[in-house]
Amino acid sequence: MAKIHVTATINGEEAEFLCEPQQTMLDVLRDELSLTGSKEGCGSGDCGACSIIVDGRLVCSCLMFGAEAAGTDIMTIEGMAQGEKLHPLQQKFLEHAALQCGFCTPGVLVASKALLDRHPNPTEEQARYWLAGNLCRCTGYDKIIEALMDAAAEMRGE
Repeated sequence: MAKIHVTATINGEEAEFLCEPQQTMLDVLRDELSLTGSKEGCGSGDCGACSIIVDGRLVCSCLMFGAEAAGTDIMTIEGMAQGEKLHPLQQKFLEHAALQCGFCTPGVLVASKALLDRHPNPTEEQARYWLAGNLCRCTGYDKIIEALMDAAAEMRGE
């Protein structure tokens, strides 16, 4: 089967890649583009470990074909920090010890960013609801929510 040529913007830079028609965006990111921050936890869109932002929408990259990326703007965990300067969410996750094994952390951070991009002042209930698709077996979520809410306040200038 012939590979498909795709051009997309990934983390602010134009990217070109070849992919099989059935290849997931997660596999393209990890295997073709060496962006290994997104993790495969389930392969069925149930855990959120592979979360990316596509044209402003939170997407499980294991449920998206790489060919669907043509012409889109994609942000992965690798695109959150600006050089050595961490995104406020990343900094607050460190300060609040909102991670343990780290497997789910990239997806949770990307999902948290997607929430704050849409709702800069979420309630705790909204934050918990938004992150319901991101499973974490280690932290118990409280520190994640605290870090997210603290980052949201900082980003609003409070």
